[in-house]
Amino acid sequence: MIDFSKKPLFLAPMAGFSDLPFRNLVKKFGADVTISEMISSNALVYESKKTLQMLQKGELESPYLVQIAGSNAEVIKKAVLILNDLDFVDGIDFNCGCPVNKVVKQCAGSALLENLDLFKNLVGVIKQNNKKPFTSVKFRLGFNEKYPEKMAKICEELGVDFIAIHGRTRKQLYSGKADYEAIAYAKENVKIPVIANGDIDSKNAKEVYNITKCDALMIGRASIGNPWIFYEIKEKKKVSETLKKEMILFHFEQMLKHYQKQGISIFRKHLHQYSKEHKNAASFRAEINRIIDENEMRKRIESFF
Repeated sequence: MIDFSKKPLFLAPMAGFSDLPFRNLVKKFGADVTISEMISSNALVYESKKTLQMLQKGELESPYLVQIAGSNAEVIKKAVLILNDLDFVDGIDFNCGCPVNKVVKQCAGSALLENLDLFKNLVGVIKQNNKKPFTSVKFRLGFNEKYPEKMAKICEELGVDFIAIHGRTRKQLYSGKADYEAIAYAKENVKIPVIANGDIDSKNAKEVYNITKCDALMIGRASIGNPWIFYEIKEKKKVSETLKKEMILFHFEQMLKHYQKQGISIFRKHLHQYSKEHKNAASFRAEINRIIDENEMRKRIESFF
């Protein structure tokens, strides 16, 4: 289902952005693999309604992975067993990269890079209990220092199918530049497929491949307001303004279908991104922030773009 010889493009899991409507949209532009937003293993086990909605798969998504986070082995095992029963899930990805304070305080996300014994234990629990075709792990270069080869080797030894490495430490958050040389060093140390992540866009994709020698690329923030980036990387050409407008409207319809009326307000953050570099973007943003009617929003999108 994932052919690494073809250098596939992954959509990174992004809280608040890589929801079902957005994942369906990037699939139209050639994203090969999509991953859910980060799902708390606690929330999954205690079945919050919102969490179950976040798990839903779009009709265009295949393969589709669910990313879980957590620090308690028993809870993570239960979460994996729940996912095993969902036929539409093709794999489980483990988040060891989220740098956000509230996640780190729970010893989850990138906090696990400070405790490699716990990291190894939890990855092992997922691998042993996962009945899906894929087990993957996404992590950063380290917590304060860079030692990505250590996590990479642990994952390989445990039989993880592939790993994704974000080219920053937890300490950096999203500041500074992603270190592709450090990803390359981790890649040299293992035989399993390695995906490069961090600051990748259509301008530097080829260079990242050349530096890291990675098997795939994972696109995150560069796809927000720019879901056609997957097409631009693969085809090395731009998408027409007409198609962009059509796809922005398609995205809006997908949001309404998924979130109902709430989709109008949630879609504003996407419109803020889509309107960047357009003339009169500031006044357009101010206007859409007040629109609560779907027909009015549709008309405004049509006239602006």
